[in-house]
Amino acid sequence: RGELVETGGGSAQTGGSLRLSCVASEYTDNISCMGWFRQVPGKEREGVAMIGPRSMSTTYAGSVKGRFSISRDDAKNTIYLQMNSLKPEDTAMYYCAADVGPGGVRWGSVCADQANYNYWGQGIQVTVSA
Repeated sequence: RGELVETGGGSAQTGGSLRLSCVASEYTDNISCMGWFRQVPGKEREGVAMIGPRSMSTTYAGSVKGRFSISRDDAKNTIYLQMNSLKPEDTAMYYCAADVGPGGVRWGSVCADQANYNYWGQGIQVTVSA
């Protein structure tokens, strides 16, 4: 079974920046979509930014569009989330996820569907203060 390991995160002030990284390792099947999701206690997990294989597509939550940027290095099986202009409402536990399986890859709008992700990281805390 593969692993997803998130690094980065931590604390920042309003208007600051953070960069998250996620490395997928020990996978033998194809990795299609990868993405970042976040969750606050008492609320449902929401998609933040998702990216298809070979970076052929990206999708963003409306609340982060224009501030966050997702990128992908297929050779390293790594995705990144550059978070700029941070707001207190960005405070959450951030999870890396991957859509892994044999056969054809998926991309585009299907990457926004959490049901398509079958591997999840442990999560990393992001805290933004005023």
